Amino acid sequence: MTIDYFSRRGFLQSSALAAVASSVLTGAASALGAPMTALALESDGLKGRLWKTLKIGMVQVPGTLMEKFKAVKDAGFDGIEMNAPGMNVDETKQAIAESGLPVDGTVNATHWEIRHTDPDATVRKHALESLQTAIRDTHAVGGHSVLLVVGKGADGREEDIWRRSIDNISLAVPLAAQLGVQIVIENVWNQFLYDHGGDHTQTAAKYVSYVDELNSPWVGMQFDIGNHWKYGSMGDWIRQLGKRVMKLDIKGYSRANNDWARISEGDIDYADVRKALREINFYGWVAAEVGGGNAAELKHIAQELDMVFGLV
Repeated sequence: MTIDYFSRRGFLQSSALAAVASSVLTGAASALGAPMTALALESDGLKGRLWKTLKIGMVQVPGTLMEKFKAVKDAGFDGIEMNAPGMNVDETKQAIAESGLPVDGTVNATHWEIRHTDPDATVRKHALESLQTAIRDTHAVGGHSVLLVVGKGADGREEDIWRRSIDNISLAVPLAAQLGVQIVIENVWNQFLYDHGGDHTQTAAKYVSYVDELNSPWVGMQFDIGNHWKYGSMGDWIRQLGKRVMKLDIKGYSRANNDWARISEGDIDYADVRKALREINFYGWVAAEVGGGNAAELKHIAQELDMVFGLV
């Protein structure tokens, strides 16, 4: 016996809803100048799992900090990342209160110049002080993470800079735990923990070992999906890192052109990325890290995030 689970009326209603959804997505894709792929209709869409944020340096909108925050919120973002040290804590708290846009985290402002891998112990001391200040300032404005580039391969042999940076960063972990602020390491082109001259078959194994040696629930990765697409499968790196992924960064990259691209362009395997994020049961923030621009460009970037992660 055949059971008719769907009445003709129910079928027509479902078809109408699907048509409306398809129309909305087609309009969004058209606004981006991108081909329609219906990402948000796929079962691996991440709506309800990801919250959109961006770097303060991307906000090229004139006016006060509050006006910049309001423009970011109006563009469709859920939060913003500030730079610390250097952030005016009082001004930032006022901008949060007046705009309703939270600061979800910060980027350590000095991590490229004042490095935890530096052979000079005095420089490493300053790097620690910078990180600790960033943790305090982030906590003061209600943020929950500090993005950190741990150092640079040019500072010495891998085993030496590994040890220096692990020892130095470990000294900041008690403060991070006390204030409830995560130290999140970004995978960047710093010639450390991957082969900068290698091909796209590399794994995240060294990042896994590095984070595990720090051995704290307050230390993990702010995994940048675009940064290492040149060097490996971003879906597989997410699977390998697993619970160590605490936040995400995103930019576009094209292996075919060997160059950066818009978030919605390039050739990153976003379908596999979405699948991998579901497999590790990720819920959290994804930060755009691109050139930024005026209010219209910020909205464009927010729409790109919606499309590639299926957030529509």
